[in-house]
Amino acid sequence: MSLKSALAGISLAACFGAALALSQGLPSGRAAAHTGEAHAFAAGEPGDPKKPFRTVELTMTDGPGTMTYTPNKVEVRKGEQIKFVLKNTGYLAHEFLIDSFENNAKHKIAMEKNPEMEHDDPNGKRLEPKQTAEILWRFTKAGTFEFACLIPGHYETGMKGTIVVK
Repeated sequence: MSLKSALAGISLAACFGAALALSQGLPSGRAAAHTGEAHAFAAGEPGDPKKPFRTVELTMTDGPGTMTYTPNKVEVRKGEQIKFVLKNTGYLAHEFLIDSFENNAKHKIAMEKNPEMEHDDPNGKRLEPKQTAEILWRFTKAGTFEFACLIPGHYETGMKGTIVVK
């Protein structure tokens, strides 16, 4: 192999590597997405479908001046797995994100800057009107946690609830 061919190959590899690195940091024309990678969840961890769980049906609704979850409070035992069956019966898209009050407050600020943010996290789902989804979650820590819709304006209109882990 000639020196010229070797340098051309190195240059091509360097350009490809730089392009790949840049593509990871620049928007692709759609809203940024969460992937759940390297994220420590305050309220526990994704559940194991092979282990027993309790099902909690949770409805998301919206109407004139109000947005709610029913129920808006869930009590669980530490170590318990809950399969949340989420139903958006409203006319708007809604989210369900389980986290600490502090983490949800930070995420809310990020959502205000990027309201079309997509979610692909084990602790959260975004549902379009009339959609259903499920989240299986194991609560490994005692405390009071929050579930919330962080789409701008929804939280302030009442789209939040608590999970008490004893």
